[in-house]
Amino acid sequence: MSLLSTPSLRWLSPALSLLLLPAVVNAAPGVATSSGDWPFYRGPNGDGETQAGVGKPWDSAGPKEIWKVDATAGFSSLTVSAGIATTLMTRDFEGSPTEFCVALDAATGKELWSAPLKIAKYQGGGDSGTNDNGGGDGPRSTPTIDAGKIYVYGANLDLYCFDAKTGKPDWSVDVLREYKGKNIAWSNATSPIIEGDLVIVAGGGKGATWLAFEKKSGALKWKTGDDVITHATPTPTNLHGERQIIFFMKSGLVSLSPKDGKELWSQEFPFNVSTAASPVVWENVVYCSAGYGVGAAAYEVKKTGLTYESHELWRKEGDVLANHWSTPICHNGYLYGVFGFKKYGSAPVKCVDIRTGQEKWSQEGFGPGNVILSKDRLLVLSDKGELVLIDAKPDAYKELARADVLDGKCWSTPTVAGGFIFARSTKQAACFAVTP
Repeated sequence: MSLLSTPSLRWLSPALSLLLLPAVVNAAPGVATSSGDWPFYRGPNGDGETQAGVGKPWDSAGPKEIWKVDATAGFSSLTVSAGIATTLMTRDFEGSPTEFCVALDAATGKELWSAPLKIAKYQGGGDSGTNDNGGGDGPRSTPTIDAGKIYVYGANLDLYCFDAKTGKPDWSVDVLREYKGKNIAWSNATSPIIEGDLVIVAGGGKGATWLAFEKKSGALKWKTGDDVITHATPTPTNLHGERQIIFFMKSGLVSLSPKDGKELWSQEFPFNVSTAASPVVWENVVYCSAGYGVGAAAYEVKKTGLTYESHELWRKEGDVLANHWSTPICHNGYLYGVFGFKKYGSAPVKCVDIRTGQEKWSQEGFGPGNVILSKDRLLVLSDKGELVLIDAKPDAYKELARADVLDGKCWSTPTVAGGFIFARSTKQAACFAVTP
């Protein structure tokens, strides 16, 4: 990886200090994080949101570039904690394309270390070096950072724990081999979940679909179930005062207690080819969606005594409200995200009432990129490398700023951490300063 630009960082010290703080325990029982971190694929709490703001909209020159480095193939997002930014890339290793975990200095983009995983093989997908947005290979999973460790769940169902500073491997588990794992077409894309002292994944065989390992040692704590994974990363959440992880499996939604793997509730949902967007939770409503003609639905989850039940609030088949792989966020009862199926370069950002499925507004031209919420503003990374800032309000689409910042294909999620925006494509990774 070559460093393309490293401007002076002396003026950044107030905001930059947030990136250099040691991690502290978050209020939620998930990953350990400071207020300026984005340590998990879907943000500090697994919902695509952060209270770290992006400040005033940038001007026509775009957000200030702090650094930009070359990146090799992959759709893994950047996670950031305690001064380290990490992602997965495909690189050559001993003559074969191989998945690598790569750690960068969050302040400069300088590579700190990289570690090879397994051979990169995804059952097709095309050449990620092209810009036609018609496909591509590369890691889909995103590393999780917790308490000075980086946890990686590779495409081949291989789980690793690395020391975040040195890259030294602490332990690894081959789920495919040790637990008779069931991989899927295009291979695993899910990211590992940290809950307390556990790292939780899915993908094992009969009796071991869901697996929890002690995060310090890699020792198995519990295993359960017989289902098949999809490409959707599970969603950690609280429902009715109980901590749970909602998995989007081939059978549909399955909610487990992270402490022992007990199934709390489930909801059947159709599967066709691939499910890739994570479940979205708002109050006691759970939204899910898939492409390939499946469509979207929302379910109200109720609890009577110790018993959960779910019932459908609404369901829309087809691709109008399909989320191909882009998971929406929900703000004040409204979904904001990229909708549509295989609409490369053109898929719209929409606002949809999660309670009714009613569309409030739609704006074309983003492609299957991704959306996060930074305080009360949407930050979108389009599939062609544009960062777009939008008001998160249901009355109308209001664009605040737009800038073309990356070459290559962007099927990853942008990150806001420590007063900076981090984003990557199949060709580049970059950091931008937000405006105070």
